[in-house]
Amino acid sequence: MSRNQDGRGKGKASSRKPARSNTKGFAKDNRFSKKKSQPKKTSNPDEIRLNKYIANSGICSRREADENIALGLATVNGKVITEMGYKVKPGDEVKFDGRRISPEPKVYVLLNKPKGFATTTAEGKGRTVMDLVANATNAKIKPIGRLGRNSLGLLLFTNDDEVVQKFTNSKTGVARLFQVELDKNLKFEDLKKIQEGFKVEGKLIAVEEVSYIQGESKNKIGIKIKNTGNTILRTIFDHLKYDIVKIDCVAIGHLTKKDIPRGHWKHLTTQEVNTLKML
Repeated sequence: MSRNQDGRGKGKASSRKPARSNTKGFAKDNRFSKKKSQPKKTSNPDEIRLNKYIANSGICSRREADENIALGLATVNGKVITEMGYKVKPGDEVKFDGRRISPEPKVYVLLNKPKGFATTTAEGKGRTVMDLVANATNAKIKPIGRLGRNSLGLLLFTNDDEVVQKFTNSKTGVARLFQVELDKNLKFEDLKKIQEGFKVEGKLIAVEEVSYIQGESKNKIGIKIKNTGNTILRTIFDHLKYDIVKIDCVAIGHLTKKDIPRGHWKHLTTQEVNTLKML
């Protein structure tokens, strides 16, 4: 056997042994063994962090929301929350700087209401206007004001509290135009009484405008009011000894029934919303 052969043989033997030794050592070394996985904490997917809730409502960024939360500007169910990472649960009432907020996108749905539907969000009332707009959006919209079950016409739904407040403010509310059909012709002197306003049980009854409808008989009246309901119409004509045959809301501010068949609805355009907010 030559020295070169002997050297190669020894070199091969020595190169294998450390490899086998290292492999065995790696397998036996507990430092490299896998740790048992810890069970993950379950979270409710419907809960949302308060800072994200505020940011999604369009108030400010998440970072700014954290700063405002620390200042005590946010409340949940009437309790001031300053805890970072606090999670809001479904159904919680969240207010920022005293005003209720919602992370839902603002939605505005205009319905041309038919007869036979009650204006309510309550269940157990038979057919309601909520049935008619059920497929309009997943947002929690509600009707602004009321139309009687047998009244017709335009009804606006939204989840925008700012718009709701605009309608419910008796001084700066949004005017609605009604066409009212009476059981007999309205006397001119009674038309003047409505124009001038009068008191019923000590309460002043006043409207924005009232007139006969051009080209129609004198029992069909156009009347504009800012009240959110149509009870005032019943009050007026009951006091003057007329029976109402039909009530139809034909306009809300600048919004009309054009291209909205009876029983159908539409989403307001951005321009229509902006104009509504400027009224």
